[in-house]
Amino acid sequence: MPEMNMVEAIREALKLEMHRDERVIVLGEDVGHFGGVFRATDGLQQQFGSKRVVDTPLAEAVIAGSALGLAFSGLVPVAEMQFLPFSHQAFHQISQQIARTRFRSAGSHPAQITIRAPFGGGVKTPELHSDAIEAQFVQSPGLKIALPSNPYDAKGLLLEAIRDPDPVMFLEPLKGYRLITGEVPDGDYTVPFGKLRIAREGTDVTLIAWSVSVSLAEEAADVLAERGISAHVIDLRTLVPLDIDGLIEAAEKTGRIVIVQEAPESASFGAEVVALIQEMAFYSLEAPIARVSAPDVPYPLHALEEHYIPSVDQVVATVERTLNGT
Repeated sequence: MPEMNMVEAIREALKLEMHRDERVIVLGEDVGHFGGVFRATDGLQQQFGSKRVVDTPLAEAVIAGSALGLAFSGLVPVAEMQFLPFSHQAFHQISQQIARTRFRSAGSHPAQITIRAPFGGGVKTPELHSDAIEAQFVQSPGLKIALPSNPYDAKGLLLEAIRDPDPVMFLEPLKGYRLITGEVPDGDYTVPFGKLRIAREGTDVTLIAWSVSVSLAEEAADVLAERGISAHVIDLRTLVPLDIDGLIEAAEKTGRIVIVQEAPESASFGAEVVALIQEMAFYSLEAPIARVSAPDVPYPLHALEEHYIPSVDQVVATVERTLNGT
């Protein structure tokens, strides 16, 4: 199998699906002539033409609203928000229109729309580019939410997203675009929604993560292994639908849980994970559930970023406190 980074895997998925289904149309800021700010759509306009790879104005609400209209007309739009925090400008279209279409139409009009958006720290972006706001979309019933952590999942989950009859927020880790590589099969395959991945087997503590935080958890697991601690690392893959059975099984496996996320701690998706485990695996717990998160402050300028996003040292220290019962 060829080795790819995440940008290459995403581009490969888009190309494959545009060949397979002539209804698929890509739209967004700079996705066509420029090939996307991170080159995820590089070469697609030259290959498929400007009617299927469309450069839009710098207007996120227009991008989302146009995607809904295109879906109603029988096309399968894949819209790009240049950065996930920019989607605040389109939240009314995404949450109040796209997410509710199936409900509002009594099932007669599913919105087959995929909205791609990169997010997350580690690449020193300007303000309003990196914020991890995935939990805000979890509270928009009707949306599915996928967050790949590696190139294999990036391709397989994106193909699954585009083919899903419901709208999908497909959130891509900025840091992982070129720094995370892996083997990706040629040709067509999908990764099903609602099925977590066991990234590493372990027996002492369970680390729960998604997106680029999975790599952070795996790095921490390497350090913990040197100290004689065996970490069980799971990758949620999708927040909606969530693999609740797999999550509870992973929690019960060790009885000690640390959640690793880039989002600020309060009202984050990590809090939902805590609540689910508390409700469904309480008697298996050997220690309080812990979280490693960003602080509840605005995302800082890039010079301070390394003090904001979670680190390996923070994860390791939190695991050790959990094992010591402190």
